[in-house]
Amino acid sequence: MATVLSSHSHNALLLCSAKTLGADDPARGFSSRRSICEFRWEKARPILGCKRRWRGLAAAAGAADSLMPGISTDASVLDLSGNVIALTDLWKDRTAVVAFARHFGCILCRKRADVLASKKEVFDAAGVSLVLVGPGTVDQAKAFASQTQFPGEVYADPTHASFDAFQFVSGASTIFNPKAAMRVMGAHLEGYRQDWGLSFEKDTVQRGGWQQGGIVIAGPGKDRLLYIHKDKEAGDEPDIKEVIAACCEKQNLS
Repeated sequence: MATVLSSHSHNALLLCSAKTLGADDPARGFSSRRSICEFRWEKARPILGCKRRWRGLAAAAGAADSLMPGISTDASVLDLSGNVIALTDLWKDRTAVVAFARHFGCILCRKRADVLASKKEVFDAAGVSLVLVGPGTVDQAKAFASQTQFPGEVYADPTHASFDAFQFVSGASTIFNPKAAMRVMGAHLEGYRQDWGLSFEKDTVQRGGWQQGGIVIAGPGKDRLLYIHKDKEAGDEPDIKEVIAACCEKQNLS
């Protein structure tokens, strides 16, 4: 579920103002009017909590050196050449849709990549970059990119630092449950397949198999987080219309 960001930082003030965007846009398939929560952080003042959750957009501005208080942005990932890239550099100079995969062999992650890839022209038209990050090695990332022909950028995170930064959930219960099982069967019927070779490599078995991901939309600017969806269990996908609305309508409300 997509959620509005909140914080317990003693050095920040959360100013939350709900706005309502215009009517339905049939051309883009957007659902009815929706609320937006905008955040501004100021030092040495108490916190005002945002009590309500909205599905949809969450625009953030002014958070010095962190995506949101309490979450480190020191994390880095590796590109397919093995170069170290700071996590926030993925959206520092652009708006990016960043998909976080469970692991590179995951059948449901291949479906996620395919669904996002099907909207690449929409992202391109809005000037939005498409990125996927997976927990694993550069070789695993290369295999995933080759197998799926994913049209965006693919990065490896062998230390899971980016997943920890966003506090994505992990655990056996996020895999072994009825919802996840039904989604795996559904994906298989749609023609997607697990890569068992990648799935049973050492680093994936040790941790990646239990890891869940999500979808983040951020930038331009290291501290500008527009949207976050955290998977509750395997295959917990947001509505693609919601993702498109968050990243592409009115270019992030700027």
